[in-house]
This record gives sequence, structure tokens and C-alpha cells, in this order.
Amino acid sequence: MTTTPEEERPADSVEELEQKADDAPESKDEQPALYEPDESKLKRLDAQPGLVKTARALRKLLPGDREYGDPLSVSGDEPAQRLGQRLAQQTAERPSAMREVGLSALQVWQSLSEAQGRGRGDVEVAILFTDLVEFSEWALQAGDTLAVDLLRDVSRAVDPCVQGHGGKIVKRLGDGLMAVFPDTQGAVEAAIESCAAAEQVEVAGHRPQLRAGVHVGKPRKVGSDYLGADVNIAARVADAAGGGEVLVSDIAVEKLDADGFKLKKRWRFSAKGAPRDLTVYTAKPRD
Repeated sequence: MTTTPEEERPADSVEELEQKADDAPESKDEQPALYEPDESKLKRLDAQPGLVKTARALRKLLPGDREYGDPLSVSGDEPAQRLGQRLAQQTAERPSAMREVGLSALQVWQSLSEAQGRGRGDVEVAILFTDLVEFSEWALQAGDTLAVDLLRDVSRAVDPCVQGHGGKIVKRLGDGLMAVFPDTQGAVEAAIESCAAAEQVEVAGHRPQLRAGVHVGKPRKVGSDYLGADVNIAARVADAAGGGEVLVSDIAVEKLDADGFKLKKRWRFSAKGAPRDLTVYTAKPRD
């Protein structure tokens, strides 16, 4: 009977088997490319310039903010914004196709949210700005510790007024804040109550005076912030107010139930960055 070469080959001796074991690669790094870990293959594929370029091009065809992923668009504490923050941070150091795909999904989600009335540009809101009159001068004399105590006490007094009328605090601006409301009536009522509440605060014998301005518009919503001309106008209206005073733009006045307030036209009003024909009114509660 004829045997094949394989059958004629004698079995490996113990010494030969031990030598083969010694010659085998000792770590993953020494293994041939055929055994490259899947994770490394995916990273190289994810960073391929052509794939990244294609993913970015596809993003431009999708609805929503094409720049979603920058610091402005992902600022805030909502779940989608936090996810966007983590995705942007983890992939910021290298090109990534998966980053573009992930941000594309969030971009579309944001666009759908805006279409349902939770986004930017198409939703009218009442914008409120407040700040403390001559706070900086007082803080220089009082020192940082008392200044922080005052700001905390003012926030405790003012925040419930804003939130109690359906307002959402967008951001804090040192000694003031910006808030948005679904209706103008609530914004003006919150402004009046906030000024009165701030006057009840006392720190080291100092009673602060709050001033406020209200304007209505359709600002652009980026992340958790609002930007645009209407925001700037609201800030300028607030800047023109005196201590304890609430100023309301003529556009906002048109949307008020005038029977609920005493409104008096401010004849001398001009503010850099505000329309020249803008008229403002002081608003006070009716007795």
C-alpha cells in the first residue's frame, strides 16, 4: 500500500513542539496584520478621508443646522445637547465619519423639534432682560464676598417670579439674567414682581434696585441660547430703564392686556443697536 508524504512524515517530537511555542508571537503587537484587532480596523476605516468627506457632504443635504456640533449649538443641559457635547469632545482631535453620522442624527432631531414649535426662528417669545443698577460700583466697595451674597439673595427672590409666570431662564449675566416667556403678559408681570422682590433684599445695609426690559420677537434658538436682533433690542430696552423700572417695547405693548397695567410712553428714548422708531413704555401694576 502506497502512503502519501503526509502519512510518511513522523510526528513532531516534544522538543520540536516546545521550539515552535517559543517562536510564536508573544503579544498582539507581534501578530501579523491578518490578526489586527477589529477595533483598530474600525478606527482606521472611520478616519479615512474619503469616508469623512462623504459623510460631511451628506450632512449638507439634511434638514437642520449644518454646523450642529459647535459650542453654541450643543450648549445646554437637555439630553440631546449633552450627547452632542460628548460626541463633539471625543472626536474633536481627529476626523471621524462616525462623528458626522452621529451629529447628522442630532441635527435632524433638532430640526424636527423646531418644526413642532420648540426651535428657532418661527416661534414668537417675549424676551426679558434684568440687571442691578450700579451693582459694579457697590461691589467694588463691598468686596467679593458680600457681592456674591447679594447676587445669591437676588436670585432667590427673582427666580420664582420668572418661573411662576412660565418663564425660562436662558442665562445669567453677572448681576442680571435673560429669560423667555410664551406670552408677553407673563413676561411683564414677572418683570414687575422681580423688581419689587429685589427691593426686599438687603446685604450689609444695601438694598439693590433691579431694572428690566421686555420685547417680543422670533429670535434664533441655538442650543439653549437665543440670538438675533430681537434679543439685542430687548437688552437695549432694559439698559434704558432706571432703578425699579420696567420698560416695554411698543411691539410688546400691542400684545398686552392694557387693563392689567399702567402704561406710560417714554418720550425720550434712544439706544444704540435699537431701531430709531422704537417706542417704549413704562409698565406698572394697577392699584
